[in-house]
Amino acid sequence: MQMPVQITIRDMPRSEALEAHIRDSAAKLEEFHERITSCRVTVEQIAQHHQQGRPFRVSVDVRVPGKEIVANRHQHEDVYVALRDAFDAVKRQLEETARLQRGDVKVHEPAQHGEVLRMFREEGHGFIGTTDGREFYFSRENVVHPTFDQLEPGAQVQFIEETGAEGLQAKRVSVGKHRY
Repeated sequence: MQMPVQITIRDMPRSEALEAHIRDSAAKLEEFHERITSCRVTVEQIAQHHQQGRPFRVSVDVRVPGKEIVANRHQHEDVYVALRDAFDAVKRQLEETARLQRGDVKVHEPAQHGEVLRMFREEGHGFIGTTDGREFYFSRENVVHPTFDQLEPGAQVQFIEETGAEGLQAKRVSVGKHRY
């Protein structure tokens, strides 16, 4: 971390044990993102409620290059539980931010659109044609909606393109109002 952790405690007495716990939790955040530039933690005790004790509210504000991550809605009657929940929320956001910054985001293939050209019901497969002239094989197991037996030639479908051992294949075939 480039700057020391900034700790603010409101409406409650300061505690060395609490501050040490906060510093330890903040140091562990670097396992999830190595370029943390600052970390501010605010712990406050909320005004007393009629039926309950005085819960603690924790806010954690972490900055990394290009992003500010905030977890600020964590309350509990035990200050250490509120801290754990707030730091867990920040960890999840840091992991996602690091993944995005590295480019490790899974990219889903766009759905293709086509028309059922031929059906071979006894053999359990068929073919889909696209406007660019390609043909895709599909089997009974690749049809999502409606069932394979309900598909008819001429039906407009969408599917995920895949290259198999025998050539182009259509996976996750479904009927709908598609334009292509």
